[in-house]
Amino acid sequence: MSETEMDLVQLQAADGIATITLNRPEARNAYSEPMIARFLSVLDTLAGDASVRCVVLTGAGKAFCAGGDLKRMRARAGMFAGDAATLRTRYIELIQGIPRRLERFDKPLIAAVNGPAIGAGLDLACMCDVRLASDRARFGSTFVKVGLVPGDGGAYVLSRVVGFPRALELIMTAEVIDAGQALSMGLVNRVIPHDALQDEAQAWARRLAALPPVALQLAKRAAYRSWDAGLEQALELAATFQGITQRTADHVEAVDALLAGRPGRFVGA
Repeated sequence: MSETEMDLVQLQAADGIATITLNRPEARNAYSEPMIARFLSVLDTLAGDASVRCVVLTGAGKAFCAGGDLKRMRARAGMFAGDAATLRTRYIELIQGIPRRLERFDKPLIAAVNGPAIGAGLDLACMCDVRLASDRARFGSTFVKVGLVPGDGGAYVLSRVVGFPRALELIMTAEVIDAGQALSMGLVNRVIPHDALQDEAQAWARRLAALPPVALQLAKRAAYRSWDAGLEQALELAATFQGITQRTADHVEAVDALLAGRPGRFVGA
C-alpha cells in the first residue's frame, strides 16, 4: 500500500483507544477506492489488536464524510466506470464491504461527526454504535436528489437508527437536517459544541474502554443479533454469551471490585 493510500485513512492508538480519521478533506472525505481499501484494512487490524478496546471514527477538515465523489461519478471514472452490470458488481465488492465488515466489528465504535455527513457519509455514521455530533454537523440521505438510491446499504441501517417512518421521510425527501433535528429524532446520541467534540468522543471512549472488554463486545453482538431474531433465538444467544462471560476472570474481578468499592482492573480474559 502506497504512502498516499496510507494517508487517506489515518490511524492513531493510545491507552486502549484507536482513532480513525478519514482524510480527503479537499473532497469532504468522499469515498475513493483506495480510501475504502485502507479503511477496511484498518478495521481488520483493529479487530485483531487485543490492546484496542474502543474506536473513534471522525473526519479531517470541515466534513465527516460526503459519501460518493460526485465529480468521479460525473466523469464515470474509477469505481464509477463501466456499464450497469459492472457498477452493480463493484458496489457489492467495494463500498458494500463497509457495512459487511462493520456488522462483524465487535469493538465499540463511536462516530465523532465533526461536520456534514451526507449520503453514504450519513450511512457510515449510522453503522457506528454511538453518534456524537458537533453543533456544526449536518445530515442528509440525499441520494434521490442526484438521481440515485442508497447503494451502500443506507436504506437498511438508517431505519434501524431512527425507525422506518423517519428513515423513509429522509430518504424520499433528501432533506438535509441540522444537529438539533438529528438529536430530536434519535439519529445522534448527543450534540456537542464543535470545539469540544473530539475531547468528548475520547471521554466516551475511555469510559467504554474501562469496562470488561469480552463482556462489552459480546453484549454489543447480542444487541445487534437479537434485533432481527425471534425471542427464542435471542434468549439462546443470551444464555450462550452469559455462560461465556460468567466464567471469565474479568467477571470475577468486576464483582470483587464492586463489592470492595474500588475500580476494576480488566485484562480481557
